[in-house]
Amino acid sequence: MKKQTMNRDWIATARTLNEALPYLQRYTGAIVVVKFGGNAMGDTDAMAEFARDIVLMRQVGVNPVVVHGGGPMINDMLAKLNIQSEFKRGKRVTDQATVEVVEMVLTGLVNKRIVQAIMDEGGRAVGLSGKDDDLIVCEADDPELGFVGRPVECNVQVLHDLFAAGIIPVVAPVATGMDYLETFNVNGDTAAGALAGALKADRLLLLTDVSGVKNKDGEVVTQMTPEDVRAMTEDGTIAGGMIPKTETALKAVEDGVRAVVILDGRVPNACLLELFTEHGAGSLIRRADLEPARPRT
Repeated sequence: MKKQTMNRDWIATARTLNEALPYLQRYTGAIVVVKFGGNAMGDTDAMAEFARDIVLMRQVGVNPVVVHGGGPMINDMLAKLNIQSEFKRGKRVTDQATVEVVEMVLTGLVNKRIVQAIMDEGGRAVGLSGKDDDLIVCEADDPELGFVGRPVECNVQVLHDLFAAGIIPVVAPVATGMDYLETFNVNGDTAAGALAGALKADRLLLLTDVSGVKNKDGEVVTQMTPEDVRAMTEDGTIAGGMIPKTETALKAVEDGVRAVVILDGRVPNACLLELFTEHGAGSLIRRADLEPARPRT
């Protein structure tokens, strides 16, 4: 008879699963919107790990929605087609030629790559864009930016239908407009925030390439209220590229999302760490009267 020696790693794994139980129970049936982007999208191993985390979330009863970006892929295709990009105030000026490339890359190449990754990990996924069933309807955000949209309406019944069928929606941030055949490019964070607000999601997870919102000493602030965010923005602590992310978070909380977390998508299993461990990950932004206290380090 073969003897099996208990391995410390096995014991640690069992303990981790045991400690996760209350969080698994807490999120059963919850809607979690995940904005996926950054360097992980171009890395095969990172993509597979992200997909596996999303499949695990669905397996334990969470209803995840993946909203993705794809800026580097858009840049590559524009360069191949010799279409010049112009940026104003950090946003891409999107003319008719550019928005056609954006739609092609995001709804085709990028969206289907994520769908395939989820399917390869044993999940069920369907790719959508904001155009499908008028999921995201936009108006022009700024006339100087061309076809860059600001969501004014989200029709999320199709997402609820997919939840009921056990299917994970993967949404490309390309939206319809008010005019005939009008198409808008939407910032991925903005699209994720708008959908999370319309769904009254339990969590909006904004995966980034930084560890979270940092204070003046460079330390990650693990829990914040909207008032904290506004104060840190006014005194310059929150600056640069973190401002639009925190603005998305504030709007989402205002629209009824229970909490928003800005976290580092480069960290292995970042979503699982946030949802199913005692200490979470990144910076959680929530109304103080809605979210029960939770230790976070």
